[in-house]
Parts: sequence; C-alpha cells; structure tokens
Amino acid sequence: MAAMSKEHKDAMARGRRQARAVRNYLDALDRGKKRGPKLTEDKLERRIAKTRDEIETESSPQRRLELVQQRMDDEALLDELRDQDSLEDLQAAFVEVAADYSDRKGISYAAWRELDVPAKVLRASGISQGS
Repeated sequence: MAAMSKEHKDAMARGRRQARAVRNYLDALDRGKKRGPKLTEDKLERRIAKTRDEIETESSPQRRLELVQQRMDDEALLDELRDQDSLEDLQAAFVEVAADYSDRKGISYAAWRELDVPAKVLRASGISQGS
C-alpha cells in the first residue's frame, strides 16, 4: 500500500474536524428540543443535596439504594452539563465548516432546515436556499 500524501492526510483531518463540528452542533440542537423543564447546574446541585439528605435519614436499605443510584445518575448529568460547550461556541464552529461540509457531502439547505438548523445560521455559514 502506498503512503498517503501530506495533502491527503490534511484533507482527511479537515473532514474529521468538520464532521465533529457538525455532529456537536446538531447534537446540541437536538438536546435543546427535549420537553419539560431545562436542567441547570443549580437545579441539579440542589437535587443532589436533597438526595444526600434523604439518604442520611432513610431507614429502608432498599430505598437508600435507590436514592444512592439517583444521586449517582444526577452527579453524572451534572458532570455532562458542565463539560458541554456552549451552544454559541458550537454554532461558531459549525458556521466555520458547514458550507464546505455541505458541498463535500451533497447536503442541501432544505436538509439542514429539516433538522432545525436556523436559517440565520445557514446564511452565516454561506449556505443558501439555492444550495
């Protein structure tokens, strides 16, 4: 097998970077669609503290077990929430790569819109309805 040229390696790296930016932004948009009240760090921290208190006062070992699991699940959610990039940062990364990604993958304006990518974000990316 022949060695890849530097240009080919660079193109592959660019494609991976673009795919990551697109995936992260679409994932963030999708997370924003979830129904119900939005979980914030503050809400989760209060819920974790309340659960810790309940664990201390609960007499039933089975109920304590359930509360421990609930606390662990909430702590994992809190870690995930803290690790997420802001939507603005993800959007900026998306805007930077979306037009090239669309051209390479043959993705139309309508396809992006069907996934609820805002028209203003597509315009900022250089993707128009004629794309």
